[in-house]
Amino acid sequence: MPRISLKAQKSRMVEVVGCLKKTYPEAKGALCFSNPLELLIATILSAQCTDERVNRVTTSLFKTYRSAQDYLDIPLDVLEKNVFSTGFYHNKAVNIKKCCRALVDLHNGEVPHTMDDLTALGGVGRKTANVVRGNVFGIPGIAVDTHVKRLSGLLGFTKQTHPVKIETDLMNIVPESHWTALGHLFAHHGRAICIARRPKCDECILSDLCPSAK
Repeated sequence: MPRISLKAQKSRMVEVVGCLKKTYPEAKGALCFSNPLELLIATILSAQCTDERVNRVTTSLFKTYRSAQDYLDIPLDVLEKNVFSTGFYHNKAVNIKKCCRALVDLHNGEVPHTMDDLTALGGVGRKTANVVRGNVFGIPGIAVDTHVKRLSGLLGFTKQTHPVKIETDLMNIVPESHWTALGHLFAHHGRAICIARRPKCDECILSDLCPSAK
């Protein structure tokens, strides 16, 4: 199979983004939050868990804990019970504690905006950092979640499997102004049409642009 040029990949990505924006004009992140700390905590909890379940958990969680210090003031086992239904509750509770410890000690309890500062927090990788930077601080970033990883591979935009390498590939072909939106668009399409175990290729608006559909 001939190698597809970078120029051709960029052109096809523009078409993909355009089609998805027309189909999902109101696409945005599914996690509920009202400030940077809430989005940071919600994104940590969203690992290997649906956004819907995370939102059910955070509805009461955010009423109880309003600051980074609040999360430090409660015993670990209590926090574990609060986040139990999101799965991997022990690791998530530990990471939240580590994250909030760093926020209090290094950032006066405030969520930082730089990639280096965010990824230095407990339980925060590039995906979580890009979610927070893009949706709170308006800093463009591609958050490589399960939808972005799967769809970008199916659409032939990357052959990589490691999130950081996928992010790098996509940054080279997606206009920076669309970096944050790409995650929202792929997530909406992944939930509605390009479902992992039963993709609806016959209903897909991207079928003519997707090598996997052929």
